[in-house]
Order: sequence, then C-alpha cells, then structure tokens
Amino acid sequence: MSQDFTTTRDRLYFPFLSGFYNSFAQPVGWLAFRIIIGGMLAYEGWNKVQNPMGLAGFVENLGIGPGWFFSPLIAVTNFVGGLLIVFGVLTRPAALANAIMLLVTYWFHVTHPYGDAFLTPAGIEYLNANTDLLTGAGQRQLLADGGARFLSSPTGVQLKAELNSLFWTAGAAIIAALGGGKLSVDRMMRKEF
Repeated sequence: MSQDFTTTRDRLYFPFLSGFYNSFAQPVGWLAFRIIIGGMLAYEGWNKVQNPMGLAGFVENLGIGPGWFFSPLIAVTNFVGGLLIVFGVLTRPAALANAIMLLVTYWFHVTHPYGDAFLTPAGIEYLNANTDLLTGAGQRQLLADGGARFLSSPTGVQLKAELNSLFWTAGAAIIAALGGGKLSVDRMMRKEF
C-alpha cells in the first residue's frame, strides 16, 4: 500500500485542520512533488531522446559501457520514467531506476570536479577579447583569478552541481520508497509495486 500520512486529530494543535491535511494538503502536495520531480526528469530526458546516442562516449569514458546500450537507456529512463512518475503509473520502479541513474550523476559531480578545465585559457582569452559579454565588474571578478572563485566558492558552480544532483537523487528515492500516493493511477489498480 502507498504511504499514509494521516495525522490524527489528537496529534494536532489545531484539530479542526485534520480533515484539510488528510484529504487535501497531503495528497495534493505529494502529487505536486511527483509532478515536479517527474516533469523535470521527462524534460531532461526529452533532450536525450532526441539524440539517444549523445551520451555514448561520455558513459564509456566513465567506465560504464557499452555506450550504445547505456546512452539510450538513460534517455528512456529519464523521459519515460519521468512521465510514469508524473502520472503515478509504475511509480516505484520508475522512480527507483531514475534514483540509481541520478546517484551515478551525483557520484560523477563529486569525483570529477570542474577544476581548471571549466574555464580554459582559451575561454578566458575569448572572454577578454569579447568584453561586451560581461559587465566590467563581473569581468574583473571572474577573470582576475582565472575563474577559480566562479568554480569553487561557497556559491560556485561545483557545489551547485553536487547539491542539484543530490536533490534530484533524493527526490526520486523518496518517491521510490513511498509510491504514487492517493492521487495516482497506481492507487486505482488492484496491486502496485
């Protein structure tokens, strides 16, 4: 059975809100969470479906091969799995497959930081030659240290990539653990995963 977040009246400071929480807020909130996580996965997957072999070289360079198999698998997992999560159909398996894939993405960001290659000397040279692309203040801050602050500061790209991957991994994992909820096709079926 899917999760049951029912809150009994005696546990609430305002017992009259029990019906609102149990009948509306929790099911609709869970549906919104599923739509956001699944929708973003489907959106990201759509780009990959349009070029199913686009990640073949990338996954092989990670040691995950063969790329001709895993690249389309990632595309389908994101796109179809995301749609299944949105509609609450086979929610747990779809979310679990995406959570595993996203865990690999998180691992990649942690073990392969952007480093100096993100803003290469050629890239810095290009930005210097095209100063109209940046404001004066932004250019001084970005180019003075070769982009190091941009990459590794507490608000830098590296930390944001890691936290973003961690958030999406956790979201998919939570859906895999709890299922589609009251407002899902899974709930209407006789059995669910």
